Amino acid sequence: MIRRLTVPLALALLVFGFWTTPDLQEIVAGVAIFLFGMMMLEDGFKLFSGGLLEKILSHATASKARALGFGMVATTLMQSSSLVTLVTISFLSAGLITLTAGVAIIFGANIGTTTGAWLVAGFGLKVDIAAYAMPMLALSIVLVFQSSKYMRGLGFVLAGMGFLFLGIHYMKEGFETFQEHFDLNRFALPGVLGLIVYTFIGAAMTVVMQSSHATMVIIITALSSGQISYENALAMAIGSNVGTTITALIGGVTANFQGRRLAQAHLVFNVVTALVALVLIYPLIYSVDTISAAVGIADDDYALKLAVFHTIFNVLGVALMLPVMSRLIAFLKSRIPEPASDVLTPIYLTEATDDFPEAAEEALRKELGHLMRNSETVIAEALNLDLEALIKAPEIAALVQASRTRDPIDFDTAYDTRIKPLHAAIVEFASRMGRGDKDTPEVVMHRIHELRDGAGRIVRAVKAVKHLRRNATRYTETDHGATTALYNAIRSDIARMLVEMDKIRNEDEDRRSALWLDEERVQAKRAYKDAIHVTEALIRDGSLTPAEATSLLNDSQYGYEAMKDMIEATKRLHVETEEGLDEVERILSLDDDEAEEMAMNTRERED
Repeated sequence: MIRRLTVPLALALLVFGFWTTPDLQEIVAGVAIFLFGMMMLEDGFKLFSGGLLEKILSHATASKARALGFGMVATTLMQSSSLVTLVTISFLSAGLITLTAGVAIIFGANIGTTTGAWLVAGFGLKVDIAAYAMPMLALSIVLVFQSSKYMRGLGFVLAGMGFLFLGIHYMKEGFETFQEHFDLNRFALPGVLGLIVYTFIGAAMTVVMQSSHATMVIIITALSSGQISYENALAMAIGSNVGTTITALIGGVTANFQGRRLAQAHLVFNVVTALVALVLIYPLIYSVDTISAAVGIADDDYALKLAVFHTIFNVLGVALMLPVMSRLIAFLKSRIPEPASDVLTPIYLTEATDDFPEAAEEALRKELGHLMRNSETVIAEALNLDLEALIKAPEIAALVQASRTRDPIDFDTAYDTRIKPLHAAIVEFASRMGRGDKDTPEVVMHRIHELRDGAGRIVRAVKAVKHLRRNATRYTETDHGATTALYNAIRSDIARMLVEMDKIRNEDEDRRSALWLDEERVQAKRAYKDAIHVTEALIRDGSLTPAEATSLLNDSQYGYEAMKDMIEATKRLHVETEEGLDEVERILSLDDDEAEEMAMNTRERED
């Protein structure tokens, strides 16, 4: 309802303003061109995702200081703290960075955003900035039609910078013309009331335009033309910092619990910084005058003084919040607790990662791990086994033989709540990433398809165990001689596989090997063949009826298929290095006898 009213109201106000004050058109057009430039700039930098941007971010967040520096540098280059915030939320939601690193990036981004004010006040108002815009736009049109996405990204970045400069030029010209007919300075409000009112105005402008940078450009150009007072401009600059939190809050809506924590950290930081700046406004003004005089800024150059103020109060905010960052993070964790590890809904698949392919792939990988853990529990329970006890058991076969009955589970309910929703979410997410408008790199899309295939294999494994469950329970609850022994052997093989999967999950990434998993596949195949031979022998000597033998052969097949699918899914989940993938391809090209011989040779070398 609000959105339906906002757009017509905004259009009506613009038309009324154009009709009553034609000079307003140039200012509004300048704002529109500037915002369009911001959009192109963000689109350009997004094209550097899919590998480059993600690698830079992951390596730049190893420490709090490096994360802070990354936020400053990235915002300086991109001229968009909003984009840096959204990238950070995306990576945090995917689990690629820690919450501490994310908060440090946000702190650094607030300092980096001050460079925009210096660019406008120190350069945009001093020279004919439109003269620099034209060559940028001319070069960009050539680059955006190139096949390389990085060349296109560079083209969009150049075009964005060109439109930014052009927008600043038109806003500057518009305010100078507007001044001849209408003086906004007569609405200046001194004292505390002016600080409060203009802080809210600055925040509202940023909320509407979704860009504190755009708000600062308007403030600086209006201030340079004498349309607003210096004190009111300072209040609007403070308000712009508060208004920019709306971008993080919107981004946090589609993120997981970590993304929501970061959005609230951004809100807390900017509100606290704004309150401190308002309380200390007059000491800050004195500091600005002192610094300006020391570096040679003229007393009446209020645009540059505003840039100095913007820098001082943002640096002050970071200086105040850094020492209490751990307390802030503890507060956020208590306010937005982490969901339980066995949560039945997707944890990592959020729209926050959609625009950043590497983050999307990692989110999908983690969600596949979530599905894997759920499936392991369901499989164990379906076979009347306790997964935690299996992992700790010194002798798996003995524990399986002793595990005759447990509290019965509703398998269909377990599947519908723990498996099906996650699988559906993974399929939907992979399909969404494959849409043409996502521009997902082919190599990333291939890995996403592999992960989606892994999810399908997990589902098939769970369904295979469902078919096995009835007879496995029937023949192991009470002793049926050879039949019970054979079903316990099937359960033991699956139990051993679950234990090995837990081991590889907890193993260091550089020590995970496709050969390790392939050895498990060979053992599963060998156990299946052994079960067939034993069953045939028991039929011949009359120990099994034909009906029992048929059930046992079918259930042995179900057990083997479940193990094979879980092992293949584990390969897709955990063997992710290029060397590991090459090894997978080489191993899968072998037949079972060759693979078994290789596995035996590996065991001999280890012994």
